[in-house]
Amino acid sequence: MTPAGAEGIDALRRAPDRALLAFDFDGTLAPIVPDPADARAEPRAAGMLARLAARAGAVAIITGRPAAVAVEYGGFAGIDGLVVLGQYGMERWESGELATPEPLPGVAEARAKLPGVLAAAGAPPGTFVEDKQHALVVHTRRCAEPEVALERLRGIIAALAERTGLALEPGRFVLELRPPGMDKGVALRAFVDERGARPSAVLFAGDDLGDLAAFGAVEALRAEGVPGVTVCSGSNEVTKLAERADVVVDGPSGVIDLLGALLDDPA
Repeated sequence: MTPAGAEGIDALRRAPDRALLAFDFDGTLAPIVPDPADARAEPRAAGMLARLAARAGAVAIITGRPAAVAVEYGGFAGIDGLVVLGQYGMERWESGELATPEPLPGVAEARAKLPGVLAAAGAPPGTFVEDKQHALVVHTRRCAEPEVALERLRGIIAALAERTGLALEPGRFVLELRPPGMDKGVALRAFVDERGARPSAVLFAGDDLGDLAAFGAVEALRAEGVPGVTVCSGSNEVTKLAERADVVVDGPSGVIDLLGALLDDPA
């Protein structure tokens, strides 16, 4: 635990009713699985989030997934007070209501071109595309050599992103094409600012490279005097996040254990 993280945890415990807690979904609240459609939240996650939402100032999930999918796969539909910011904040689910914009034209263009691009690159067997409506994700986890496959495709996918005006977001055996200008840091900061009153503390938990932006938002808030905690749901696939985190736990089950200890409310 870093000194800054310990300060953030102390502040959260002193005034949980004014604290803001936010979480990534895949790899943080739900174990990583070969097929994203099979992902489900850690069995204790929904109960813990419900307890947090009843006691904390604000609780959010910030995910690259569509918001409705995260709600369904997490079993979160009945949690009062939970906000789910999907597609890096482009979508918002709250109190059973979903707000989502129209997809940008670049996504449709990339969707049409991506199969040909992958074929031209000789994408290895096991490569597959996840269509999130507002973003497209190329997965190599099922390939015989996932890291080799990812590096083989990185350049040509980056070129497609540039041609279609999209951003390229690398992750755990994934390359994601999504609209520029939105990331988890932007979404987290906007969620903090919309609440008006300064929170007593901000916590963000994540597991992948896309969560570094949210860590950056927590660090920026610290510089403004708001205590903050960055939590890494650790794995042997991503080390950069662990190097930057205040505290590293053992996967989604470790995240739930930490939250229970923070609030003296074991799951």
